[in-house]
Amino acid sequence: MARNTDPNKYSKNKDIKPDSLFSNIVAIVRFGLLLMGIIGLSMEVFKDDGWLRTAFNKLFASSSSLILIPVIVIALWLLNRWMTSPNKSETSKRGELPMYAMMAVGVYYAFNLLTTGSF
Repeated sequence: MARNTDPNKYSKNKDIKPDSLFSNIVAIVRFGLLLMGIIGLSMEVFKDDGWLRTAFNKLFASSSSLILIPVIVIALWLLNRWMTSPNKSETSKRGELPMYAMMAVGVYYAFNLLTTGSF
């Protein structure tokens, strides 16, 4: 049984150069800001009397505000449809907006951490 493998299948990658030191540092800073944003927001959401408890208290305070649950679900579904591209083989630049927003939040929490010593 003969194999149909190309003996030179890696020769097409011979011109690929590794990333520069600067691009690696920028990627590490971007990842750090993203991580700071995630940590900062999760601390705000899950602390005692945080955003999650406050939102649930307001949402379940009366039966008339329960209509917001399907509205929130539909809004999140529409946001997901807007962010993803219709073709699975290509990516959309709109999908990067949450990453940049979380990096901006990370800048805020990093500034708070550096100036006050806490989130």
